[in-house]
Amino acid sequence: MTSIHKSYHVAKNDFIHAGEASIHVKNLLKSMNYNQDLVRRVAICGYEAEMNLVMHGGDGELSVDVNSERVILEVADRGPGILDIELAMQEGYSTAKEEYREMGFGAGMGLPNMKKNSDALKITSEPGQGTHVSMTFYNKG
Repeated sequence: MTSIHKSYHVAKNDFIHAGEASIHVKNLLKSMNYNQDLVRRVAICGYEAEMNLVMHGGDGELSVDVNSERVILEVADRGPGILDIELAMQEGYSTAKEEYREMGFGAGMGLPNMKKNSDALKITSEPGQGTHVSMTFYNKG
């Protein structure tokens, strides 16, 4: 299988289109007959990452790189960055605005869910420079 790369723009505060990029990724993997569990884990992480871009990141990109051995899902933004990654990884910790919480978002489970559902997670962030998250999922069958 050759490698496939797709990239999607995600706009800040665009709740109307939020989730579309992760649905495209999910459908791509399904069309390639990937294991249902892998597709589910990628979809969860894609949605969590996309919602973080919409709420916190400013404009950004969600991209996927697929080959027969693994799927790499990446998100990058030009937002405010994460001040304390270790703190942000704690379940329930959130910096979401109250208006987002009233909409049912911002429960502080995004990054913990990404860690739980990916095989490898790498986060780099600089305050004022944005954030880059890379998640790897290995095709185990």
